[in-house]
Amino acid sequence: TAADAEHGSPSCVGDASLGAREDVKPFTPEEAREIVMSLEKPAVFRNMVLDWPALHWNVKYLCEMLGSKTLQFRMGVKKMDTAPQFETKCSFVEATLEEFLAWNCEPSACSSGPFHSYDSSKYWAYADYKYIARIFEDKADIFQEVKWSDFGFLGRNGRESTLWIGSAEANTPCHVDSYGCNLVLQVQGRKRWHLFPPEETSFLYPTRIPYEESSIFSQVNVVNPDLKNFPLFKRAQAHVVTLNPGQVLFVPRRWWHYVESIDQSTVSINSWIELDTDHEARVEEAITRTLVCAIKSVENPSIDDAWLNPTEAEVTSHETNLRYLNGAASAYLEYEKGSKKELGHPRTHHTERATADSSKKRKVQDNAKLEGCLLPAFDSGLTKAKAKKFSKIPFGLNLIQVLPQLQEGNSTGGRRVESDRGDLINENEEGHFGKLPFTGKPSVMNNEYGTLADQTDPDSQASSCPTAISTNDLLDCVVNPQVVSLVARLFTQGKNKRLT
Repeated sequence: TAADAEHGSPSCVGDASLGAREDVKPFTPEEAREIVMSLEKPAVFRNMVLDWPALHWNVKYLCEMLGSKTLQFRMGVKKMDTAPQFETKCSFVEATLEEFLAWNCEPSACSSGPFHSYDSSKYWAYADYKYIARIFEDKADIFQEVKWSDFGFLGRNGRESTLWIGSAEANTPCHVDSYGCNLVLQVQGRKRWHLFPPEETSFLYPTRIPYEESSIFSQVNVVNPDLKNFPLFKRAQAHVVTLNPGQVLFVPRRWWHYVESIDQSTVSINSWIELDTDHEARVEEAITRTLVCAIKSVENPSIDDAWLNPTEAEVTSHETNLRYLNGAASAYLEYEKGSKKELGHPRTHHTERATADSSKKRKVQDNAKLEGCLLPAFDSGLTKAKAKKFSKIPFGLNLIQVLPQLQEGNSTGGRRVESDRGDLINENEEGHFGKLPFTGKPSVMNNEYGTLADQTDPDSQASSCPTAISTNDLLDCVVNPQVVSLVARLFTQGKNKRLT
């Protein structure tokens, strides 16, 4: 039934309820890859994974597979606060999936055990960023049950993927990934995604505190914003979609996203796809790490400020960070040099790139280090050339574009309707999730706002402005993504001149 599909029953998952044949996919691997590399906005693939064995990876099945192996769960409070619930504000529990399942589904039976001090009506639990290659290191055959090769990324499977298991209301604060693009398969339950385009970065008040390599967080709780302190957020326009089991969401490069579990238990699998632009992004991340660690490390230790995200093992020394920065810059210049030589002679789809360099994205690098493998680098020059045949992306039943929500008071004439699976689609624009786009909102980069969006707002003038500037306030300016991007260009230009 459709209800079974939405809640991840192994016998009827997600798009399988639509009656599509498992052996017939709407797009070939080559077509799917070209769509992914051509898309500049989020979209949902349907009927592409009906034959994936990983669709059976609900919590109960994973519980049997993992047995007594423990996972770390992030514990958050179910409350509607205006501040994001960063990982530095959460507690952590080591538990088996069986213990999680009992706490989540039969809380009255959990008088003891790792979750006993957490009332499931007041707390959520999230086992996030769990590398499949690590948790199933003794069951390597299971990697083949995730088949990203169906999307044209040959050789990519569960080994290069990450598992996410959560209870209702478990969420990831709004952030943007510095590297690559993202493919996300929903296996069990539903998740709601709030996505924002790169040009709205200034409206989201980016911060590098808490610091995590490759993740830039928003200071705004996008589902309950504090407009007094973050007035520009009201100019942001969310693209919201509910991802159902059996569907795959594509998140383009540099798109902000906040993700929340809707159902009692949710399971997702994702894979970050490397892009050529990651070379330059690694230089930017190296600059950010060097500056954040240098400034925060000399701050008064008595200040109660958990600035390092739990995902970061330790504060690296200034000497280490400078080596990291020089290595990233040298790799970028070498790549640029190679690209010029190969101009007009694009490389193959699977150019190999070693992962020993510490400037590699850690969320991807950890997977690679486990097997000592080389990750493929996907060449943007090649994909852009081939993408011409998709000058018009084939949106429709099997590829649904995620559109921005209507702003209040916008009279476009579109009417909200729900599909038989609970997906919001636009009645007068076939093949789109969400509501009609609001075309009147200017880009953050328009001349009206300048290069960096004006941080003042006429409605906020009455609010009091604190006079004390904290270290974090300074860092929000110094390592603002737009500032770091400019510094990275100047740095690589200077380094290139010294080498020539």
